Amino acid sequence: MNGKRAVLYLRLSKEDLHKIREGDDSASIKNQRLMLMEYALAMGYQITDVYSDDDESGLYDSRPGFERMMEDARLGKFDLVIAKSQSRFSRNMEHIEKYLHHDFPLLGIRFIGVADNADTENLGNKKARQINGLVNEWYCEDLSDNIRSVFKAKMKAGQFLGSSCPYGYRKDPENHNHLLIDEYAASIVRRIFALYLEGYGKGRIAAMLSAEGVLIPTRYKQEVLGVSYSNSRLLPQTKAWSYQTIHTILGNPVYTGMLVQNKYNKLSYKDKRKVKTPKESWIIAENTHEPIIDKHTFALVQELSGQRTRAVHTAPNGLFSGKLFCADCKKSMERLYARHGERGFIGYVCKTYKKQGKRFCESHKILKEELEQAVFSSLKDEITSILTDSDKQELRQFEAANLHRDSTSEQIEILRGQMEKIQKYKKGAFEKYLDNVIMESDYRQYTKQYDSRLIELERHIRALSGISDAQKVRQGVDTTKETIDKLERRVVIELIDKIEVGVDGSLTIYYKFEAP
Repeated sequence: MNGKRAVLYLRLSKEDLHKIREGDDSASIKNQRLMLMEYALAMGYQITDVYSDDDESGLYDSRPGFERMMEDARLGKFDLVIAKSQSRFSRNMEHIEKYLHHDFPLLGIRFIGVADNADTENLGNKKARQINGLVNEWYCEDLSDNIRSVFKAKMKAGQFLGSSCPYGYRKDPENHNHLLIDEYAASIVRRIFALYLEGYGKGRIAAMLSAEGVLIPTRYKQEVLGVSYSNSRLLPQTKAWSYQTIHTILGNPVYTGMLVQNKYNKLSYKDKRKVKTPKESWIIAENTHEPIIDKHTFALVQELSGQRTRAVHTAPNGLFSGKLFCADCKKSMERLYARHGERGFIGYVCKTYKKQGKRFCESHKILKEELEQAVFSSLKDEITSILTDSDKQELRQFEAANLHRDSTSEQIEILRGQMEKIQKYKKGAFEKYLDNVIMESDYRQYTKQYDSRLIELERHIRALSGISDAQKVRQGVDTTKETIDKLERRVVIELIDKIEVGVDGSLTIYYKFEAP
C-alpha cells in the first residue's frame, strides 16, 4: 500500500444499453467497478469509497453520486479519483476545466482515467485531455441533435412522447406512443366540461369534485393506476381539486383526439432548463387517438373561457354569464339583489352604474324573469322564421317523439342515482384498501367491476339523452334550424353572441346566425 486514499467514480449514461432491472446497477457499471478495483489494488491504492451514477448524463454535474463525491472532496476525505475514462467523469468541457484543472489541483486531488490514460499529475497530457473533452462534448451535441430530430419525426407522425398520460387516458400496452381512453377518468373529464357549459365556474367545479371525494389526477395515477408519477408543484398532503387543474383540463385539446407537442424545449443540450417554444414551432397531429370531448363542445368551452365569465353557483343564475352588457357603456351587467325580503337574486344592473354611480352611466336594470322570457320568445321567433317546410315537418316528428320525454327523464334520473351509489361503493372500497381491510388484488377487482358498471350506465344514459332537450342543439348551421322549449345555458352559448340592455329595459339581441 502506498497510503494514497482513492475513490472510484462510476457512471452509466442514459443512452447506454445492457440494463438489468430497474433499481440495479447495470452490467456496464459492474464492469467499471471490477476494472477500477483491479487497477487500484495493482497500484497499491487504498479504496475508501465508491460513487456511482446509473442512468445519468455526463453533460450535467447535478448527479447524486457526483455531487456527494465533490462534497467529500471539499472535506478532504480522499486524495485520488479513479474513473474508467475522462468521459465517464464528464462530457462537458466547462466541467473538465472547472473540476480537473481548477478545483482538484486546489484541493490536492489527482484524477486518473484508466482506459484513456488521462492523468492530471501528468502535465504533458493536459492538451490531450482538453481535446478529448471537446470531442466528448461534440459527440453529445451531435447525439442531442439526432435524438431531437427523431423525436420531432415521431411527433409529426402522431406518436405520444410524454412520460405521463393526460388525465382521462392511459398508454396502450401494445404501443406506448398511443393513447387509450381510461373510462372512469374520462367520465370525470366529460362531467367537468358539461358543468362548465351549464354555468358552473372552475373554482366551483373543483369544490364539487373535492367534496365528493374524487381523487385528483396525480393521486388517481399513483393510487389507482399504480403509475410512478410525481408532480413537483403538488404538496404531499394535497387532496383537493384546484381552479388551475380544472382550467388545464378545459383548455387541453388532447381531449378532442389531437396531440399538441414540442411546446417546450431545453435551452441547450448542456442545460436541463426548458423554455416555451413559439406557437409556430408546436407540432400538431390530428385524429391520433379516440376523443373524449367533441370539437364543437371544446370550441364552445374555449369561447366561454375567453370571455372570463364570473363563476356562478347554479346554472339558472348563470344563463347569461359573459353575454349580457349595458347598451351605453358596453360594460357587463352584474347581478341585482333585492334589498328586503327573501327573494335574493332578482335581476341584472349595469356594472358601471353599480360601482361608480349615475355620473358615469344610467341605471340599466332588468328583472331576471323578464329577461329570460324576452330572450326565450325572441329565440323561438328567430329560429321559426328560418325554418323551411322540410324543417317544419322534421320538427313535428321531433315534437311527437318528445311525448315520451318525461318518462325518459325519469329513467335517466334513476340511472344517475345508481351511478352515485356505485361511486360511493368504489370510494368505500378505496378507504378499506387504505385501512388494510381488503387486499390490493381484491381492491383492483372491485374497482374493475365498478368501472365496468359505470361505463354501462353511462352508455345507457347517453342513449336515453338522445331524445332529451340537451341533445337538441346540434353542431353547425343545423343549430339554427331547430326549435327550443326551454332556455338552457348551452342554448344561450350556442346561439347568442351578446345581449345589450337599454336604459329603458329594452333588449338588443345579437345572434350567431342570420336568416337566409
